[in-house]
Amino acid sequence: MRDWTGKRYWLVGASEGLGAALARKLSAAGAVVILSARSEDKLAKVAAGLPGRSEVVPCDVSDRASVEAAAKAAGRIDGMVFLAGVYWPQAAQDWNAEQVEAMCDVNFTGAARAVGAVIGDMVARDEGHIVLTGSLSGFRGLPGATGYGASKAGVMWLAEGMHADLRKTGVTVQVANPGFIETRLTEKNDFDMPFLMTPEAAAQQMFELMCTDRFKLSFPTVFSLLFRGGQFLPDWLWYGMMARTG
Repeated sequence: MRDWTGKRYWLVGASEGLGAALARKLSAAGAVVILSARSEDKLAKVAAGLPGRSEVVPCDVSDRASVEAAAKAAGRIDGMVFLAGVYWPQAAQDWNAEQVEAMCDVNFTGAARAVGAVIGDMVARDEGHIVLTGSLSGFRGLPGATGYGASKAGVMWLAEGMHADLRKTGVTVQVANPGFIETRLTEKNDFDMPFLMTPEAAAQQMFELMCTDRFKLSFPTVFSLLFRGGQFLPDWLWYGMMARTG
């Protein structure tokens, strides 16, 4: 069980949804939470509702200078959690270059920028905690998720590569792969979303992972079995199944 008392955790993408809900969990556990996102007003509202100490540091993850400035403002931290993301449901036939590039730039490259801003100091200290947010959509190709699924697959591989390098050091790397979460992003979907979670339920799962030494958690458990198991299915079966349900 991790001791959160007085630990400084930088949450990137904490202005609403899963990020805001996780901020409340960490704050209640005794951590000092540094909140980052583009909207300072939204961050201030989140901070005002936290039971413990917090700091507001605006940050645009699509801009490396902004990320580096925010990391400097956050100061010495014990952990960084990357939760920022954008999403537009989109089939390859309806390719929107601006939206696809934004999903890749914010969801994946944004995660790389945030990691790059903190990992050097953590490695030098041989101490730190990095948590990335993947997605069940990152396990295998899905209809209508061309940009989003690819960006999350990149995040998941980023976490796996870092874990391979750092697993026997003092720097802990973890990745959480949630399914559907009830947010402004999933409001764009016009299809059924099995096992839809509230941000609070998803944050509880993520917090429980962060309290352990486990590397990865994919949830909800039952729903995740479809995606994890799908990696071993032949192409004709997987894409046939998804064509019927997608």
